This record gives sequence, C-alpha cells and structure tokens, in this order.
Amino acid sequence: MKVNAFCRDYLNPYINFHRPCLFAETITDAKGKQRKRYPSLMKTPYEKFKSLPQARTFLKPGMDFEQLDAHALAMNDNDAAEQMNVARSVLFKTIFNRSKAVA
Repeated sequence: MKVNAFCRDYLNPYINFHRPCLFAETITDAKGKQRKRYPSLMKTPYEKFKSLPQARTFLKPGMDFEQLDAHALAMNDNDAAEQMNVARSVLFKTIFNRSKAVA
C-alpha cells in the first residue's frame, strides 16, 4: 500500500513531467530495413504526448492540457527529483524497519 502511494504521488509524476527521455526516430533504408536512431529528441513523456497529433482526444473526460501544464510547472525538475528521493528514502526506511521487526 505504501509502495503504491509512493508510485502514485511521487515516482509517476516525476517520470512523466520532469525526467527527460530520448525518443527514437525510425529510419527505413532502401532495402526496407528499419533502424532506430536517437537524435537529440530529448523530452519528458508529457512533452512527447503533447506533441502527438490530436493528443487532446486521448485525455480523460474533464482533463485538459491547462491543468496538466499547471501540474508540470508547479515545481522545477530538480525540486521534483529531490522530493521524490526524500519520499523514497522514507519508504525504504519504513520497509527496512518493518522487516527487522517481523524477523
């Protein structure tokens, strides 16, 4: 239960809104072989999602990009990473202390 709460409240928002990822570009050569290239297309998953054509159609009812932008801009990337690391440390200490008490 605590792991799920950590993932929902800290890890998933950090990964989706603040952690940059490389996205592949598929190139097909003359023989039809497809190759993946990783040019410097570094974006967060949220930025990549926003760049998709008709991305608004994939949002849940009642959700819009203005709400998601506000969530993404609520803190900078470094602060989000620090908050996630502190929460992870607390979670691991809880798990470690709990397993000692049971054993």
